[in-house]
Amino acid sequence: MSMDNRTLQTVGIAGVAASAIIAALTAKYNDRPLFYEHPEGIAHKGGYPIVGNLTRLLGNIDRIYDFQTEQFEQVGALTMTMPVAGNPTAVMTIDPQNVEYFLKGNFKNYLKGPKFNSSLRELLGNGIFNANGEKWKYQRKAASHIFNVKNFRDEFTDVFVKEMLLMCNQILDKAAVKGSIVDFHELMFKFTLDSFVYLGFGVQLNSLLKKEKVPFAVSFDHLQRLGALRFINPFMPLTESIGKFLTPWKMSTADHVHAVDKFAEDVITQRRKEISEGVEGHKDLLSRFMNTLNENGEKLNDIELRDTVLNFIIAGRDTTAQALSWLFYNLSLQPRIEKKILEEIHDKISDDTEKDSPALYEIINGLPYLHAVFFETLRLHPSVPSNQKYALEDDIWPDGTVIKAGYYVNWSPYAQGRSTQVWGPNAKEFYPERWIDEEGNLCRESASKWPVFHAGPRICLGQNLATLEALVCVAMLLKRYTFKLVPGQQVTYEFSLTLPMKNGMKVYVEKR
Repeated sequence: MSMDNRTLQTVGIAGVAASAIIAALTAKYNDRPLFYEHPEGIAHKGGYPIVGNLTRLLGNIDRIYDFQTEQFEQVGALTMTMPVAGNPTAVMTIDPQNVEYFLKGNFKNYLKGPKFNSSLRELLGNGIFNANGEKWKYQRKAASHIFNVKNFRDEFTDVFVKEMLLMCNQILDKAAVKGSIVDFHELMFKFTLDSFVYLGFGVQLNSLLKKEKVPFAVSFDHLQRLGALRFINPFMPLTESIGKFLTPWKMSTADHVHAVDKFAEDVITQRRKEISEGVEGHKDLLSRFMNTLNENGEKLNDIELRDTVLNFIIAGRDTTAQALSWLFYNLSLQPRIEKKILEEIHDKISDDTEKDSPALYEIINGLPYLHAVFFETLRLHPSVPSNQKYALEDDIWPDGTVIKAGYYVNWSPYAQGRSTQVWGPNAKEFYPERWIDEEGNLCRESASKWPVFHAGPRICLGQNLATLEALVCVAMLLKRYTFKLVPGQQVTYEFSLTLPMKNGMKVYVEKR
C-alpha cells in the first residue's frame, strides 16, 4: 500500500471515529449542551442537541420575558431549568415560597454571583446593587438613614412637583393647544432624569426642554442594555471585542463608560471644591453621602461616591419613568379605571396643595384605588422584570428543589405576575380591584408573591417614597389632561435591566 493510500485510510478512519463520537454525543445530549446533566427532580425545558436552548433564547430576546412566561406554562411547573450552551446551570422559579426562602429565609446563602458582577461592573461598580457582605451592609445602613430623613422626603416631593409643573406648562399645555403628538415615555424619562440627577448630584440638566438626548443618559441606557445582554448571550464578550473594529465610528463600551464616569467625576470634583470654599446648603444625595463612612470607617472616595449615586439613579429614574408610562398605557386601554381614579381624587388636590409637600403626602396616602392601579401596573409591568442570585452552598427549597453550590437562581416578577397558578385565572388581566378588599381598603400581597420591590434584607428602601412620588405625578397629570394613544403603534418593551418601552408611546394630549 502506498504512502498516499495509507494516509487516506488513516484520515478516513479518523473521520469515521469522529463522526461516531459526534453521533454518540448528539444522542446522549440530544436536548442539552455537551456534558450538561439535568438537575434531578426539577422540571426542565429541553432544547436542541449540543446547544440546548441557546438558539431559542437568542431568537426570542426581544420578547424574552414573555418567552420565559410561556416556558413555565408549557412545562406546567413553578420551578424549572432551561439549559443554555455557554451559560452556567440556572434554576428558574416563580414559586412564592421559594422566592421567600432565598430572598429572606436563607438570605446568607444567596449572593450576587460572579456573572452578575462581571456583567454590570462598569455601570454599577461596587454600589449597593452589586455589592455583597460588609460593603453591602454599610451601604445599606447609610442609605437607610438617609431615606428615613423626613426633610429628604419633602425635598423629593418639592423637586417632583417643580419638574412636573415645568413639563405641564412648557410641553403638555402647548401640545394640547397645537394637537401635536407627544412621546409620553420619552417625556417621563426626561422628567425623572432631571428630577433624580438633581436629587442625586444637585445638577440641573433641563433635559425636558431639550430636543436632543443628554449624552450621559444615552451612555447610561446603553450600558444597561449591554449588561442585560451579557446575562443571556454568551457571545457578548466576542461581540464587544470585534465590534470596535467592525464599527469604529460607533461608541465602544469603554467610550460609554467614560461618558458616565466623566459626568460623575466632574460633579464630584465641583462639589468638593465648593465644600473646600465653605459653600453650604446642598441637600442632594452626593452631599449627604460625602459625610458617611464605608465599611473600613473611612469617608467615601470619589469612586465609591460615583457608584453610590449612579446606583440610586438607576433605581429611581428608570423605575419611576417606566411605571408611569405603563400605568398610563393601561389607563388608555381601560377608560373605566381612569374614571374611577378621577372620582377618587376629585377636589382633593388643589393648586395650593401641590405646593405643600406634607399635605400632598397625606392626601395621596388616603387614595386606595390610586394605589391599587399603581400596584397592578407593577404586577404586570415590573420595573425589574427578572433577577438572579448565586448559591454558595448546597440547599433544599421549600418545594423540595435541590440546589447545588454554584447554581444560579433566577426569578421573574414578570412571569410570576402573569402566572395563573400564582394569581388565578385572570392573572393576565389589568384589574386593580384585586388590591381592594370588601370594605374598600387597600390590601397588599406578600413580597414573595409580588417581589417588584424585592424582598428580605435587600427589599427596596425607597419603595414607599417611590410609590408616593409616582402617585403624585399620576394625580397631577390626570387632574389636568386626558391622554389618547395614537392609533397603529405597537407598544412593547425593550430588553434591558429594567422594562423600558421599545418604541416609546405616542399620545395626543387633551386638557380637561
